[in-house]
Amino acid sequence: SWAASVVIVIVDYHTHSLASDGALSPSELLSRARASGVSKFAITDHDTTAGYLSVKDSDDARAVGLISGVELSCKWATASIHVVGLGFDALAPEMQAMIETLTAARRARASKIASRLEKAGIAGAFEGATALAGDSQIGRPHFAAWMVEAGAVGSVTEAFDKYLGAGKPGDVKMFWPSLAEVVSGITASGGIAVLAHPLKYRLTGMKLRALLNDFKASGGRAIEILNGRQTDVDSKRLLQLMESTDLIPSVGSDFHREFEYGPRLGIDVGRLPKGRYIWEALEAVL
Repeated sequence: SWAASVVIVIVDYHTHSLASDGALSPSELLSRARASGVSKFAITDHDTTAGYLSVKDSDDARAVGLISGVELSCKWATASIHVVGLGFDALAPEMQAMIETLTAARRARASKIASRLEKAGIAGAFEGATALAGDSQIGRPHFAAWMVEAGAVGSVTEAFDKYLGAGKPGDVKMFWPSLAEVVSGITASGGIAVLAHPLKYRLTGMKLRALLNDFKASGGRAIEILNGRQTDVDSKRLLQLMESTDLIPSVGSDFHREFEYGPRLGIDVGRLPKGRYIWEALEAVL
């Protein structure tokens, strides 16, 4: 029958493992993706390719069509922006230099957060959060988890509400590289730069269009039109932005961990409008 011949393609080009701030190890993430029927997949940890490199040659990696991925942090105007890199050479000197820069920025920020927490009466945060982070890229979630363990707060929510959230003592702005530097690091490494979750930055319509123009002028080629659980209104808005800027569409769940209202791994692309998607552009690169 016709129904039996329809091929379901499940894609996820935005996910996180324990190598950054996800809950699953890279191999657990792959096995979850395989069980979800994913056939095009990327682990896009924040500012590190360690998770991807640790599993890239596994059977599960082949089964889910794993490609190289990373989510790099950068600055545009006064906003912190995330750019996903896909299909690059993870060992390219440009990519390795970019990750070293971002790792150093994260450690400098962690040190500053710890000294501010100390002034607020919480000592030992740098050592505690660093130990918890282990080989992962250190971030505020590690401080929050350590603060709960140390009994300084009752929950992660309390840690952010009192100490780590916007406007609180541990809200330290990053010294990120510029949008143009990050995009050129991805493209110089042979990859495609994707603007991650464009509506999450809460920019005005005019500023968002300026961001997209600058992103494209820097060599950015794609935009996430679907990211996790988003409303139909947001999806339509992103489709319009994509069409007006002529950027290639990409999709991802932004999966970090399993929870009731969180996104599930994998997106069935059969329900998306017909057109050229990033996996076709990647075939030309890979």
